[in-house]
Amino acid sequence: MIKSSQELSGLDAVDKQILEILQSEGRLANSELAKRVHLSPPATHGRVKRLEQEGYIRQYVALLDRHRVGYDNLCFVEFSLQLHHHDKIQTILNTVTSWPEVLECHNVTGEYDYLLKIVVKNTQALEQFISQRMIPLEGVAKIHTSLVLKEVKATTAIATD
Repeated sequence: MIKSSQELSGLDAVDKQILEILQSEGRLANSELAKRVHLSPPATHGRVKRLEQEGYIRQYVALLDRHRVGYDNLCFVEFSLQLHHHDKIQTILNTVTSWPEVLECHNVTGEYDYLLKIVVKNTQALEQFISQRMIPLEGVAKIHTSLVLKEVKATTAIATD
């Protein structure tokens, strides 16, 4: 569950500090986290559990270096739909989001309806993704692909202030 900025403002300074720290150091021991926020370990543990239960913390993950695991190309693929029927849209979205190359899928405003963030091993894999997955997808009217030349900033951290 995503919290609105109004809901986030209901957190106190310690809760926000815990969220800030855990975004960059998710494996930090509770005892070290407690030292940093100046609380006892049991009090800190209770706050983290509450933040998890209330949906502020969705999950803990390991962020992989895509280059080290063989994915050299990061790309953005925009696409528009021919018709906007709910059932057809849901079928397309279920298909697209099931593909392992797709890291993110967003419904956007502007010239295109959806924006995908994908990773592929190389340009040949990108060509196959477009020609064998996107183009044959029934209901897709238009596709535009951008290959990332250099990541200037990539983070998963969200400001809590």
